[in-house]
Amino acid sequence: MSAFAIGTTEFVIVGLIPGMARDLSVSIPTAGLLVSLYALSITLGAPTVTALTGRLPRRPLAITLMLIFTLGNLIAAFAPGYDMLLAGRIVTGIAHGVFFSIGATVATSLVDKSRSSQAVALMFAGLTVAMVVGVPFGAFVGQHWGWRAPFLVVAALGAISVAGLMAWLPKAIPHTPPTGLISQLGLLGKPRLLAMYLVTTFGFGSSFVVFTYLSPLMTGVTHVSEETVSLALMLFGVATVIGNLFGGRLADRIGSEPALRIVLIGLIVSLAALPLTASHAIGIFVNLFVWGIFAFAISPIMQAGVVKTAAIEAPDAVGTASGFNIAAFNLGISGASFIGGVLVNGPGVITTPWAAIALVALALLIVEWLLRQRRLSLRTA
Repeated sequence: MSAFAIGTTEFVIVGLIPGMARDLSVSIPTAGLLVSLYALSITLGAPTVTALTGRLPRRPLAITLMLIFTLGNLIAAFAPGYDMLLAGRIVTGIAHGVFFSIGATVATSLVDKSRSSQAVALMFAGLTVAMVVGVPFGAFVGQHWGWRAPFLVVAALGAISVAGLMAWLPKAIPHTPPTGLISQLGLLGKPRLLAMYLVTTFGFGSSFVVFTYLSPLMTGVTHVSEETVSLALMLFGVATVIGNLFGGRLADRIGSEPALRIVLIGLIVSLAALPLTASHAIGIFVNLFVWGIFAFAISPIMQAGVVKTAAIEAPDAVGTASGFNIAAFNLGISGASFIGGVLVNGPGVITTPWAAIALVALALLIVEWLLRQRRLSLRTA
């Protein structure tokens, strides 16, 4: 429930940006900053606050984080203006980042080791369901009852989550305090790990140059209603589920770097098709589905690849390395959505796919470097 609420509140704004911009008397790119700065709050807040709270008991920390998350959504729902709304989003983003930093370890500590993967998968299933159901339903609610309504719904989900955590989390949850923030940053000095994080930032983040402004793209270029955008978000959500499964299986079969090469090329092709399909409703729906598959196939490949690389280069800090990859995902979302806002404010929303392609191309160049390094290491071995 917590993961579902968190996933919904992060991306529900994508379907609400035009209405929020009108109501708050701001530009569409300014409204888009509600996505950019939320993701940036996760990127900066998660490792910092996680390190500062590393020695606190897990149960009260998890409950407090969901209380803060709920409060942040209430601030957003009742914000009198844009500035207060942005403040609520930043508060919510920090709580989101820290909750997921501790969530996986808490989930695994509650079950037998043989069921630890199932426990983590069940928690993260909330994010998947949010993309398929929560985000499009939230957009639908916002389009019919105003953009504040989805934040109230998410706040209610947050309150239910708090009650569930208070009822079922045991008082004593074993955990190993993480290392200090400075020692964690040392991982960024390892070239292969840093390269993987850059692939995550550019490759996964690239789609959010376009996705953040999908609603103005479809209403202004495809000329469909805002209600139709909700259906598009649902279709995209289904594609993300398929993409996650596809990416994981492909990486298992041929390895992380070769799988990334295939997925990134597919992402470039699907993004390049968007300017051509954007003026046709059926065409853009098909394009969205294909794009969603390739965009979210990156996630499991990168997460598995980072864990595998860290096991070789930093075996005592695999968990921290994985956490930095989550930060890289959100850094990519933040930077890409900011770039999208600049383009929407300048040459127009139809140019956003080309900037996304440029970011994917950077990621592909880094993957080619990783493949070359692997070939060289095999020769020297």
